[in-house]
Amino acid sequence: MARIDGAAGVQLEAPGVFSEVALPPLEAGKDEVVVEVAGCGLCHTDIGFAYGGVPTRHPLPLILGHEISGRVVDAGDRASAWLGRSVIVPAVIPCDTCEACLAGRPTICRNQFMPGNDGHGGFATHVVVPARGLCAVPEQLPEGLTLEMLSVVADAVTTPYEAMIRASVGADDLVVIVGAGGIGGFAVQIAAAFGATVVAIDVDDDRLALASGHGALLTMNPKQVAPRAMKESIRGLSRERGCGRIGTKIFEMSGTTAGQQTAFGLLDFGSQLAVVGYTSDKVEVRLSNLMALDAVARGNWGCAPVNYPKALALVLEGNVKLEPFVDIRPFAQLPELFAAASRHELRRRVIVTPNAVSRNAAVRKMERTTA
Repeated sequence: MARIDGAAGVQLEAPGVFSEVALPPLEAGKDEVVVEVAGCGLCHTDIGFAYGGVPTRHPLPLILGHEISGRVVDAGDRASAWLGRSVIVPAVIPCDTCEACLAGRPTICRNQFMPGNDGHGGFATHVVVPARGLCAVPEQLPEGLTLEMLSVVADAVTTPYEAMIRASVGADDLVVIVGAGGIGGFAVQIAAAFGATVVAIDVDDDRLALASGHGALLTMNPKQVAPRAMKESIRGLSRERGCGRIGTKIFEMSGTTAGQQTAFGLLDFGSQLAVVGYTSDKVEVRLSNLMALDAVARGNWGCAPVNYPKALALVLEGNVKLEPFVDIRPFAQLPELFAAASRHELRRRVIVTPNAVSRNAAVRKMERTTA
């Protein structure tokens, strides 16, 4: 084991208040690794943490960030095989030994570790994480892919992948993605890779255009198309394509009240609704629709680590494109990026890199940013 000196990060001190901090020397425990961060994605959940709507399990101050890719630069005695390897860190790391884990439900493990929630996360030059569940990344990547880009696999790709697996999406299905942004753009591609007929719904025409070029056969903007007309268009596409005959599979990816209401309103006979996006706002719906339509609704928190290699394979094989859907920025821009994300102004999934973080400076207070 080696001690890592000079690490630094961007820390959330209080809602909306960030500081660039020098970290104490880092060293991996016997079952841990220290990852030198290549990139860390900015997730909608981070926005909830940053502005007080969602409390972190570890009290503030805390370095956020749970979409992490990088290289292992230190490893404990029981994790030495990872030393020097490129990895993706799971956004939700289960314990592997509790009742939930042994029952095949690792994402609801009560002993789970989530970087940027249960401890320091990836908005730093280095992060200490459990070695269990790490996803190995090939040293030679296909042209157009970089290790920092693969950070979004940790959540934005794997979480919708998990939802698709649970819904058994296949070639006979009509899949509706509500919210084609941060995770929805990848969800469109995953559903198309599974052979489904895909519909994308979003209030942003640029996102819809991107979805159209990456697997969506039909796109609709709720600001321009009435709910009843949307439903009829989906039914028409189902008849035309001969798919979704026993119910559409609807995936709510926006994490907004409006998006969740739209998704619920699209329920049809035998539909499945997967709630993947998160909002702390309350949504008023008529639950009796589930009964009347014999429909199903469920959520999923993250993705089981065992499924990460399969989701990564979709990216490495070119079935899921990252570059058109991500925007790489320096860590120094984090406060303004958080503020922009809270106002829904970001059009792509932002990945931040630590090249702008001072590795040896004293603590520097960043400008207070409000949502």
